[in-house]
Amino acid sequence: MFREMRRKKQALSTAECIAVLNRGSSGVLALAGDDNYPYAVPISYVFDGSRIYFHCAKSGHKLDAIRRNGKASFCVIDQDQVVAQEYTTYFKSVIVFGSIRIVEDEQLKRTAIERLADKYAPDEDAASRNAAIARAWKSLCILELHIAHMTGKAAIELMRKRQSGV
Repeated sequence: MFREMRRKKQALSTAECIAVLNRGSSGVLALAGDDNYPYAVPISYVFDGSRIYFHCAKSGHKLDAIRRNGKASFCVIDQDQVVAQEYTTYFKSVIVFGSIRIVEDEQLKRTAIERLADKYAPDEDAASRNAAIARAWKSLCILELHIAHMTGKAAIELMRKRQSGV
């Protein structure tokens, strides 16, 4: 169903992929948009170890696309160092594929937005965080991406450095 990575020597382990998803602050969510045009949108997220959660408004292009087709991919770039003298970049990234849905369960929605708030405002006290969530609650939509397949890849130069112990 999913293609094997062509450059297997550059593949990240599952543990490395998970670390990238935990470190990342944003990624690009790709959906089947209007008139079958790809629709890719930068978005913040939180990874809970098995699923990825996003927040958005209750209407718009993303939700229209999800309602038509629940398949999605999500890409996080962990590193992207331009190395001009080599005409390349030293990159590390992860792509996940899966099904995305609108969360209807109120408790799951609350848990997801609390995780997002913890991630993006870790120094905020609980009372302030709860007040912000309460203000946004009526207009808040939570999306859940169930991961069916995950791959990670790093520039060959990074893999060589790792193998040589540098």
